[in-house]
Amino acid sequence: MAEPAKGARLAVDIGGTFTDLAVECGAERWTAKVLTTPAAPEQGVLEGVRVVLERAGLAPSDIALVIHGTTLATNAVIERKGARTALLTTEGFRDVLALGNESRYDQYDLNIELPQPLVPRRWRLPVPERLDNTGRVLLPLDEAAVAQQVAFMRAEGIEAVAIGFLHAFVNPAHERQAAAIIRDLWPEAPLSLSSEVSPEMREWERFSTTVANAYVQPLMARYLKRLEAGLREGGLACPIFMMLSGGGLTTLDTAARFPIRLVESGPAGGAIFSAHVARERGLDRVLSFDMGGTTAKVCLIDDFQPQASRTFEVARVGRFKKGSGLPLRIPVIEMVEIGAGGGSIAAVDSMGRITVGPESAGADPGPACYGRGGARPAVTDANLALGRYDPEAFAGGSLRLHPGPALDALAAEVGGRLGLAPEMAALGVVEMVDENMANAARVHAIESGKGFEGRAIIAFGGGGPVHGYRVAEKIGVKRLLVPSGAGVGSAIGFLRAPVAYEVVRSLYQRFASFDREAVNALLAGMAAEAEAVVAQGAFGAPTVEGRIAYMRYVGQGHEIAVPLPARDLEAADVEAIRALYDKEYARFYDRPVPGSDVEILSFAVTVATRVAAVEPAAPAAESPAPPPIRHQAVRDTVSGEVAAWPVYDRAAMAPGATLAGPCIIAEAETSTLVGPGWVCRMDSLFYLDLEDRRGRAA
Repeated sequence: MAEPAKGARLAVDIGGTFTDLAVECGAERWTAKVLTTPAAPEQGVLEGVRVVLERAGLAPSDIALVIHGTTLATNAVIERKGARTALLTTEGFRDVLALGNESRYDQYDLNIELPQPLVPRRWRLPVPERLDNTGRVLLPLDEAAVAQQVAFMRAEGIEAVAIGFLHAFVNPAHERQAAAIIRDLWPEAPLSLSSEVSPEMREWERFSTTVANAYVQPLMARYLKRLEAGLREGGLACPIFMMLSGGGLTTLDTAARFPIRLVESGPAGGAIFSAHVARERGLDRVLSFDMGGTTAKVCLIDDFQPQASRTFEVARVGRFKKGSGLPLRIPVIEMVEIGAGGGSIAAVDSMGRITVGPESAGADPGPACYGRGGARPAVTDANLALGRYDPEAFAGGSLRLHPGPALDALAAEVGGRLGLAPEMAALGVVEMVDENMANAARVHAIESGKGFEGRAIIAFGGGGPVHGYRVAEKIGVKRLLVPSGAGVGSAIGFLRAPVAYEVVRSLYQRFASFDREAVNALLAGMAAEAEAVVAQGAFGAPTVEGRIAYMRYVGQGHEIAVPLPARDLEAADVEAIRALYDKEYARFYDRPVPGSDVEILSFAVTVATRVAAVEPAAPAAESPAPPPIRHQAVRDTVSGEVAAWPVYDRAAMAPGATLAGPCIIAEAETSTLVGPGWVCRMDSLFYLDLEDRRGRAA
């Protein structure tokens, strides 16, 4: 692939409600927000590209690079709209997907509902073969049985095949042998091998990830092909990269091969955006708060790096309940994602409580105020009823809001059932969604062994700046930052992401019998594999390498990630790594376990293009505040009182200008609410810096 010419870069983020776009050319940036087209997502992208290029005054040929992230893979799993998938597995292990690890996410629920596998039992197809835990062949693969199962799959109309054999993460020979047979008999069948998709121990997680990859592979391959064709027909001849869940970029070919790595691509872009803003402002401890049309995402960022994880759940059966979803073993930026967006639907449950989400009105029909046929109240309807939005200026004026249907929906679904006026019902809805988001942030911090003291919130997405100050009050944070382009923050984050790829392998080791040669050989091979993938899109840019070992005390059930030197390990390193594990364990659990040996279950190597250094911005000199462009009657969610809040145009604020709350600062893609007792100052980067001056937490 030739190096792209110097020019503009375009980022596209498809969300559940809106498709966000950002174009950068030098120091200039243009953004756009259009409604997502769920039936054919590429149509919304192409329309957004047309809009944003028109705003920028650029031709398609001026674009040197396109970066794209989408929730299409996630939605396919959640909505069970993927391919008809079969799992070819070791005889005697066809029910691993259904048995899981036999844990219960709610021990006291007698009617507990567990997540159903993506592959029904009829299509979980066993064949005789067996390897031991070292990869030694105990029973050769029965090739005739594989051929017989291929005939069955074709007769059943199977569209994708996952291959998952016991201990294939140690020795992939049988999986590759089976794949060769299938390709010979059925060349067009999409194949996913567990030894390639998720080469780690724990067969349930490995099989689940491989099946999910196969389940979305045909859908994503068709979508990516249509999108690429549409962009090419529109005159964009530049390279197209995809955002990965782990925060890096990769090529279309790699994305089509491992589409399951795209499940959190949009939220990952938001975390990268927050990390970049934190660098610019010199904030080493922040909470990223991204609220869009369908979901809200919170992520802790320390030392300018988002938390990373190897585990992720999708399609949870129990709302917010860990362990109730389908497990995926993929590199992800660790965050909490809840159904609390502008389109989240409000209702009253059987106990007379207001509930919000996770069901969303999406883009079609959308909230009642969109005037597109939606009759159930959403968070956007509640915000409009509270006076927080200008009906004529929503989404940059591209979408007119209708207060009448919003009030009618709130009265019918919430207020009428509780004996409240629709405006007071709207207050209850907004307070509930704010509390849901604050609670998600509290749980995330507790599970990470961290707190909020000394942190700032970076709020973005269409709803983040609207709800940010109240969420900050609820969790005791005194500072809130709203960057420029906040309404399309995830798309801007794509433009800050490195080209990167992570390789994970399992190799069991104990420190008492640590085999340095075997570990060094494994890590070197993993680094070479990652380098080869990154080289396809790095265009010769310098790269950095990171290495991690996933370790635990012998006998424990879960691991902790410990960084390793990015070189061959020496004898002195082994003792230092063991000491580092004890220190990290004590951070989570207060104290180490003396006298216990430590085991390593797997290793991860990440290669990424080097992120450019960012110098923290200098403070801005004082400047006068602009006059308000109008006043809006807003109902305060704490007092319930209605007052005229001044509305300011963000574009009219100069660096150093200061505004006292309560007020609203409006821009094209979102509005920033500055609550009573808060002060907002425009900094030298044109970011809004809000501070709670009341001297106490809410």
